[in-house]
Amino acid sequence: MTAIVYMVAGLSSRFEGKIKQFAQVGPNQETLIEYSLNQALPAGFDKIIFIVGEKTYSKFKEKFGDFYKGVQIQYTLQNYDKEKRDKPWGTIDALCSAKNLIKEPFVVCNGDDIYGKESFKILYNHLQKSREDATIGYVLKDVLPDLGSVNRGILRTKNHYVTNIQEVFGISRLNLNEINLSLENMCSMNIFGLHPETLDKLNKILLSFKEKNKEDRKIECLLPVEISNLITKGETKMKIYPTDDKWFGITNPEDEITIRGILRNKK
Repeated sequence: MTAIVYMVAGLSSRFEGKIKQFAQVGPNQETLIEYSLNQALPAGFDKIIFIVGEKTYSKFKEKFGDFYKGVQIQYTLQNYDKEKRDKPWGTIDALCSAKNLIKEPFVVCNGDDIYGKESFKILYNHLQKSREDATIGYVLKDVLPDLGSVNRGILRTKNHYVTNIQEVFGISRLNLNEINLSLENMCSMNIFGLHPETLDKLNKILLSFKEKNKEDRKIECLLPVEISNLITKGETKMKIYPTDDKWFGITNPEDEITIRGILRNKK
């Protein structure tokens, strides 16, 4: 078996508290998460896991139930102690909340991004034949907005393997020279093909991180950062697959209109 794991626990303040994944962007009124599932499932995934939060669980369960197009859906809840924390512990915590459900190789990704059909197929095929981890590399120029700035995980690679993932904040088309980047840099969009052994290592990192930072109400344990640390320590190898697939993500309400126009014109 091979699972597809979606992180869908949060609500966006920029999105007026609505569930971004339910934005209707597809040519046939599909929601963003349905559009992504329709890209992913033809690759061969035979289990779907939704990592939900207390404000998204009932809505996802109501919409999807226990199956989507014949593929089993399982749910796991990412929660946190509100007396000690202002927010959840981040994307490692989200993924590790599904640890008891994941016994097979899996692809984990954001639930409010569209990655492209070929990207899912590449990672699925990799997991069928390799014990190494893998990720998709997107060209920076293709994942930067025309205006404004974003954060991106910049990939450093050697001989088709990731050597480092550096989280760079405030990247815009106007400041690339200042921060020593170019439009051709490869970056991660938080989609990874991983194995249960890697998840075990990430879980150990999370437990240590929580203990070390137990007095901090806001700090988060982030997936790209800790995967990069595993790579640096030689505890995992991660193959990099460049892609020509188009990535789309929703941050602001106006993005929904833009993406809807692009996807419906592709119909």
